[in-house]
Amino acid sequence: MNSSQPESTCYETFLEVIPVLYGLLFIPALVLNCLAGWVSFQIRTESTFILYLKNLIVVDFIMTLTILTKAISKSKFGQTHLVVFACRFSDILFYFSMYISIIFLGVISLDRYFKIVRPFGKLLGQNLTYGKFLTAFIWISFFCTTALPNMILTNKKWNGTANCISLKDRPGIIWHEVVIYICQTVFAVVCVLIVFTYVFISRKVYESYKRSQSCNERYKRQTKARVFIVIVVFFICFVPYHLVRVPFTKIQVDKNTTCIDYAWSFSKELSLWLSATNTCLDPLIYILLCKSFRNRVCEIFRRKTFNISNDNDDSTQ
Repeated sequence: MNSSQPESTCYETFLEVIPVLYGLLFIPALVLNCLAGWVSFQIRTESTFILYLKNLIVVDFIMTLTILTKAISKSKFGQTHLVVFACRFSDILFYFSMYISIIFLGVISLDRYFKIVRPFGKLLGQNLTYGKFLTAFIWISFFCTTALPNMILTNKKWNGTANCISLKDRPGIIWHEVVIYICQTVFAVVCVLIVFTYVFISRKVYESYKRSQSCNERYKRQTKARVFIVIVVFFICFVPYHLVRVPFTKIQVDKNTTCIDYAWSFSKELSLWLSATNTCLDPLIYILLCKSFRNRVCEIFRRKTFNISNDNDDSTQ
């Protein structure tokens, strides 16, 4: 036990940094997602692509709200009732939002793939009615199989420990493990889907370059950014966390306290925060991939600049 004391102290020190990181993330995430939500309300849903983007905006906004609760509950100022609320509801919604984001990134990738395969046709996946049914199915099915059971089974009284798993009885712990493996499977399927679609898309873009023999470097950079933005955001935000998730779950359930266990805990907390940065990176997807969204944002900033210019002219006169 004495040999693990330095690692335990180091881990507790590290835990004091985590709330600060979440606090620093919350403000820019809230500003960006409020702006994205406001712009999205002014865009008509005329395609499945815009429909999926709007759903991604809603998911990011939910995750942004849970970031604040996560920051406060993990800090020294977190009261008992707030910690319990985070374990039973807020943290579960955080994970739920994260995996819904992963699913919609995969759906967006597939939608872009369909547009390249049949640019002037209409496959089932490009039908707006089908898209609405698919989004409703994703939300309802994933909530009922992952989030809702975890909320119900987190039913024990708070014993003062910093581990949410202590609020679960034996069925809750078992279902917690099951949900982790379900989420890992979802991640693996989406990861394979994204890699496949973007390998195909990048090949098509390369062939287009060869045919056009364009020398416009700026256009090439913009095209590359639009092609690879989804896969870059996906790998930066979600891959590190899923490399450490399953080993950490075993440690969490077994309640070990060795040096290696603390190292896995370090990795899990830091990679989870990295997953939360998805709320700030997703707006890049909206701007680069959605022309209607990009034009609307440019229009807003042009209007603001024009108004500031007019105010300055009036004050000078």
